Amino acid sequence: MITTLEHDEKMNKITFATVYPYYVVKVEKKGRTKEELHEVITWLTGFDEKTIQQLIEQKVTFKTFFERATLHPNAKLITGVICGYRVEEITTPLTQQVRYLDKLIDELAKGKKMESILRK
Repeated sequence: MITTLEHDEKMNKITFATVYPYYVVKVEKKGRTKEELHEVITWLTGFDEKTIQQLIEQKVTFKTFFERATLHPNAKLITGVICGYRVEEITTPLTQQVRYLDKLIDELAKGKKMESILRK
């Protein structure tokens, strides 16, 4: 999918703190835990528990969130459709990174095994 800089600009305006509670509800509603959610976020970004909480409190945008992140080397192995887009075909970096996170959280909520989600 060819995306535009406008896609990244939309993602840039969204704060992680705004979306985070929805992530928690989504996974908990499906029987997963906040700890598992944090494990997924940590795997993708390199952020520890304390940093995740600080980013929420600071209300950082997704742009800042991913600028501070160290993406896992296996993040490129995240494939599939999320929000109608194939994540591996998204051409703008920020939009792709946000969709990586969305895809991992979706897999967690769907009950996939953690070793599969974390591309081990």
